[in-house]
Amino acid sequence: MAKTKKTPGGSQGVNIGISDKDRAAIAGGLSHLLADTYTLYLTTHNFHWNVTGPMFNTLHAMFMTQYTELWNAVDPVAERIRSLGHPAPGSYAAYGALASIKDAPATPPQALEMVRILKEGHEAVARTARSVFPLADKAGDEPTADLLTQRLTVHEQTAWMLRSLLED
Repeated sequence: MAKTKKTPGGSQGVNIGISDKDRAAIAGGLSHLLADTYTLYLTTHNFHWNVTGPMFNTLHAMFMTQYTELWNAVDPVAERIRSLGHPAPGSYAAYGALASIKDAPATPPQALEMVRILKEGHEAVARTARSVFPLADKAGDEPTADLLTQRLTVHEQTAWMLRSLLED
């Protein structure tokens, strides 16, 4: 009986036309994207709960739309990592080590500061997604490239909308 090589995460050898090295690099980049997305989700949900002031109704509803979209984004990113044969990170400790964005402030800021923090978060997640794109493109990993394109569209558009709230 032939032995099969086990890879991290318990999967059998993956043979999808992308080298082990490229799959590892892409999965690593997607792990950063997952950590950034989850961190931004938590911050957005926190701000939804804690926003106050004259823009309460508008921001409360906007933040709910945004955190719902982010929540729906984490699963496809994690599942793409798994499809590449690697374990998806899923702990606060892992996300803290991988994320490029800071956790929400301990004390909720004023409404417009929340908007500024979220704008910066969406811009950071867009940068993370964009940094993985060349790896996927070089490896011919169309599913990851498609996922990244979708995420870039959402984060760039959301950052623009948040920036618009901050203009005088």
